[in-house]
Amino acid sequence: MAGHRIFQTSVASVYVHYIAKAAKHKGRTPAEVDEVIRWLTGYSQPELERHLADKTTFEDFFDQAPRLNPARQQITGTICGIRVEAMEPGLMQELRYLDKLIDELAKGRPMEKILRA
Repeated sequence: MAGHRIFQTSVASVYVHYIAKAAKHKGRTPAEVDEVIRWLTGYSQPELERHLADKTTFEDFFDQAPRLNPARQQITGTICGIRVEAMEPGLMQELRYLDKLIDELAKGRPMEKILRA
């Protein structure tokens, strides 16, 4: 299935776009992007950096996540015209949660709201 090619894409290859998007729109920092990813997945900063260096696929990245944040289910809205909260649970929904968090960061939303604090 063509849409599932993203599962075999390395997180590192998309991470650079997350950084660029966040910085371009509201001057957000790579540290803030990392904070969002760590919040979602439960990875420590060294673990995240190791996955980026190892070019871990999205599939493995989410499969190996120490603790997917239960508050991620509070993430709502649309990505690519699809409501993330209405998606079938699974890897595609996890990817869309991450996309939505990066969008919120790039739009300048306060970090405490992004992290559902």
